[in-house]
Amino acid sequence: MTPVSRETAGRLDAYAALLLRWNARINLIAPGDAAQFRQRHVEDSLQLLPLLPAGTAPGTDIGSGGGLPGMVLALADPRRPWHLVEADRRKAAFLQTVAGELEAANVSVHARRIEDVSLPPLGVLTARALAPLDILLGHAARLLAPGGTALFPKGRTAEAELTQAAATWTMTTERFPSRTDPSATLLRITGIRRVGP
Repeated sequence: MTPVSRETAGRLDAYAALLLRWNARINLIAPGDAAQFRQRHVEDSLQLLPLLPAGTAPGTDIGSGGGLPGMVLALADPRRPWHLVEADRRKAAFLQTVAGELEAANVSVHARRIEDVSLPPLGVLTARALAPLDILLGHAARLLAPGGTALFPKGRTAEAELTQAAATWTMTTERFPSRTDPSATLLRITGIRRVGP
């Protein structure tokens, strides 16, 4: 369990209640995941918290869906501005509702495709279960400020994706074992540059 303050725990409980209520109308998580929502999704997202870079440089979560990990991190890291990018307008409406009801003033929701969003230079970028690593690195290279950090939870294909990405990208990669899934790895990546011209 990632330690959080009592206030943060209360906000995460309120977020979980909103998500489960909305999940009956729009598919935010798989129906079978509802009973294990805290462990399967909230704790999985919270384990990224200690991997965030120091300071309050803005962060973004691309393909945010139901707010995993972006909304969880924003609620646990309220001093950092967070941009949640989600093209599905119903899911973006859910994220806006959460931000409004929980008074998460540090959250901005962008109901747009990742390719179409314009953001300030970012200190951190996250994405969970969105795309292969080589595609994610393209988004990170475009959106991160120099010295920015990308955090990508990856499943059992992590090493194969890193090998494939090495043909196109240079980067510094740190690997951390997932505390919620023994087959998963958390990748913290910096110094992302495309190989060649």
